[in-house]
Amino acid sequence: MDSSSESKKMAFAQRMEGVPRSFIREILKVAISPEVISFAGGLPNKELFPLEALSASAQKLMTSGDRNILQYSNTEGYIGLRRKIAERYAKKGLSVNPDNILITNGSQQGLDLLAKVFINEGDKIVIEKPGYLGAIQAFSVFRPSFIPVPLLDDGIDTIRFEEAVTNESPRLAYLIPNFQNPSGISYSSETRQRVADICRNRSLYLIEDDPYGDIRFKGGSLPSFYHFIPEQTIMLGTFSKTVVPAFRLGWIVAPDNVMDKLIIAKQAADLHTDYFTQRLVCQYLTDYDVDNHIATISKSYGKQAKAMIAAIEQYFPPEVKYTRPEGGMFLWLTLPDDINAMELFERAIQENVAFVPGNPFYTDNENVNTCRLNFSCSNESEIFIGIQKLSQVIREMMAENA
Repeated sequence: MDSSSESKKMAFAQRMEGVPRSFIREILKVAISPEVISFAGGLPNKELFPLEALSASAQKLMTSGDRNILQYSNTEGYIGLRRKIAERYAKKGLSVNPDNILITNGSQQGLDLLAKVFINEGDKIVIEKPGYLGAIQAFSVFRPSFIPVPLLDDGIDTIRFEEAVTNESPRLAYLIPNFQNPSGISYSSETRQRVADICRNRSLYLIEDDPYGDIRFKGGSLPSFYHFIPEQTIMLGTFSKTVVPAFRLGWIVAPDNVMDKLIIAKQAADLHTDYFTQRLVCQYLTDYDVDNHIATISKSYGKQAKAMIAAIEQYFPPEVKYTRPEGGMFLWLTLPDDINAMELFERAIQENVAFVPGNPFYTDNENVNTCRLNFSCSNESEIFIGIQKLSQVIREMMAENA
């Protein structure tokens, strides 16, 4: 390597070495063609955005004469919005003080702030296998040691989880118990209780990420880890899936001692989250019934998930296994062992069908035979056509390997 190349390399912090670009953002560049039926993105359905209601709320704010809506604000976030969030938790049986809520630029910033506050290089973090790639990317900047624990049909493998917590003494455990991204799996009540029991009274914080929990189209709601161990649970939430993603409004619920550190990290990052957008969402929540809106989203996604499962049952070979989510936006495919997901993606995109190969959801860089499919952004006709095309490619690859 010449000296100029070496100097360019040295110009960057070592923590950036080995941190990949967002795999999905790169795939979406390939899948933006109108001819492509895309099951790749984790995007809410834009047809369901409450455009008229938000427009009316914005107009109400802008004609109120209150110039403070355009001013700098406090780091914690608009107290009116934090109270609305606390009220929604109360409906779920959770007692959350608005002072323990920090408004963030999406829950992705919440992950970044938590990583800054907690992770030293080499610290151990329990993560689901497969795990959410946004968290993997956010945490990877700070060079932790990941401890992946497999998911079962009813949530994380609690035997392996207990082994990891007992033997490895992790600093954090990051879990998505409701309609997990990427698998669509939800933790059973028994698994939630067991996870909490394992974590109780240890020097360990459990990060519960819940972007999809309100979007349930089957079954009944299940308890948060916060029900069992509130002093050790940090909750992440977002309006991206229930209102709109463009506003980038999320939040963290954390104990007092953690909140103090998060506020310092937030001040260093951006002073505060967009104040006008906070006021706008609070006005919307005041003037409109967001639960009715969420019910509409859930009903639509339920139909789309049902259509995708029906298409899979009709077209896919029986060797392909899949999850049956009760909410959220994704389901998970497990292909025959000799089918490489990246090769399948490369061949499927030639047939104008996109999905996310399972590779970026693992921390060990293995070649995998798993895939994530999103059903929220395609209509039922597109779902059937896309699944039929994908099935044909899978069958061709299976025949080649026979």
